[in-house]
Amino acid sequence: MSCTNKKHILEIEDLSVSFLQYENNRSSRQIRLPVISRLSVSVHEGEIVAIVGSSGSGKSLLAHAVLDILPYNADISGSIYFQGELLTHKKIAALRGKEIALVPQSTTYLDPLMPVARQVRGNKTPENKKRQKTLFRRYNLGEDVDKKYPFECSGGMTRRILLTSALMGNPKLIIADEPTPGLDLPLAKKSMEDFRAFADEGNGVLLITHDIELSLAVADRIAVFYAGTTVEEAPVSDFSSEETLRHPYTKALWRALPQNGFHPLPGVQPYVKNMPQGCPFSPRCPHQTQACQNQIPMRRVGCGTVRCTLYPPK
Repeated sequence: MSCTNKKHILEIEDLSVSFLQYENNRSSRQIRLPVISRLSVSVHEGEIVAIVGSSGSGKSLLAHAVLDILPYNADISGSIYFQGELLTHKKIAALRGKEIALVPQSTTYLDPLMPVARQVRGNKTPENKKRQKTLFRRYNLGEDVDKKYPFECSGGMTRRILLTSALMGNPKLIIADEPTPGLDLPLAKKSMEDFRAFADEGNGVLLITHDIELSLAVADRIAVFYAGTTVEEAPVSDFSSEETLRHPYTKALWRALPQNGFHPLPGVQPYVKNMPQGCPFSPRCPHQTQACQNQIPMRRVGCGTVRCTLYPPK
């Protein structure tokens, strides 16, 4: 079996994020809420890696952690490498918006007091203005949009503007956090084609999405998140059959797809205050054993990795 030997653009190893909060409105006691635990994922040159999982699984927080834009009460541990170099606060600040670009989930990232075209092009050089107009035409943003303010743009228009902003520079990595909601199907497909073309030039895309079918159509690898951690990372080809997948949660996601019978998974994802010991999926897992209550490392199986006692470390 041949796995990729391409260079890493992004490597995230054992990332954990917690937030310091007051226990409740009546208490002065502060507690730590762990929202991401020992999360690992990587992006190679020429790859689109899709992050899938239900709401609250830690997908968007991962993007904010990579870009070092978490709120002040966050505590972060683990290692993040960009092109083989360990990222520090200073290095991330220098790369953010340049070599690492974000397509944010929220449409409120735009400055409400500045016309959108000026925000996208940044410096008013002839090259930037030409590039901005080319990108606007590609995404059906007419010249009348140039002087509009964000509040004058629809949600779909705003998402297209945010996408053009990420593509304006010369990034090596794009982190796209739910980039297609609000876009009609042709424009959503167009944005995915542009991400694919961007990756095929030797760059990387970290695509955060709840749309598994979309990720299967465009990505090279899928990283499955559950309750703040990675449970499996696998090539897209492994999603052709339930038998080639590894983790019970990934198999359940596969069975829930319409083309695979649309079988729902009983139960709910645990809340951070009620996280079980060991594997967070164990209360819903048909293969649960006593060993699931222990810390479970990621293990390589074939061209993928999995965090499950069904694959004990060798």
